[in-house]
Amino acid sequence: MPRLTQLCLATARHIKEIRVNRHFRYGMARPGTLQSQMANLPGKERPPVIVRPIKEWQIHLGDLVHILKGKDIGKQGLICDIIKERNWVVVEGLNCCYKMVGKMEGLRGTMVVSEMPLDYFDVALIDPSDNQPTDVQLRYTEAGDRVRVSKRTGRVIPIPAKALLNPDEPDPAKYTDQPKDTAADMAVKKTYNIENISVEDDLMDKCNIIETRKRAKTYWY
Repeated sequence: MPRLTQLCLATARHIKEIRVNRHFRYGMARPGTLQSQMANLPGKERPPVIVRPIKEWQIHLGDLVHILKGKDIGKQGLICDIIKERNWVVVEGLNCCYKMVGKMEGLRGTMVVSEMPLDYFDVALIDPSDNQPTDVQLRYTEAGDRVRVSKRTGRVIPIPAKALLNPDEPDPAKYTDQPKDTAADMAVKKTYNIENISVEDDLMDKCNIIETRKRAKTYWY
């Protein structure tokens, strides 16, 4: 057997020995959190979820939407979370489930309310001109900006500012200067002049060393 074939077979056997969860399932918990890790423990195999990918999402965080299906059909609310891996959207305060937590002998427990996800196609954007659900399409303005436009009225539906913020980064409005940070005037202060000379010549100039000998040629191979 050729050496290359043996190496490929050994690599394939090594890869098979590595226990990798091939059935990672996205849920309401963000990947990397403790809840997501508990739901995807190594060796816990669950059937994969088949999701039709959406080419371009036209619903963003902070959008006002109208629910088309479910127990809260006809109600309107703001999008507070999006799970694109499952085509899920979560509407704030709607499509909720109620669960009793901490109920035991002598204790009544606490009722916990949490929003359940809705399918992307179960909600519709609200037209700002008449507060009615509408289908949207993407168009370009005269300035070349891509915007969402209502098919019914032609009204532009702007993207909320919340959707433009990275959820993994803090709000820039809450940034504060820390005492350990370098002051702005010190950061822009020029303390070194760049010169096209070698390090040795620069040190000799700083130390007032005058060299009268000629340097021998150096050859690099």
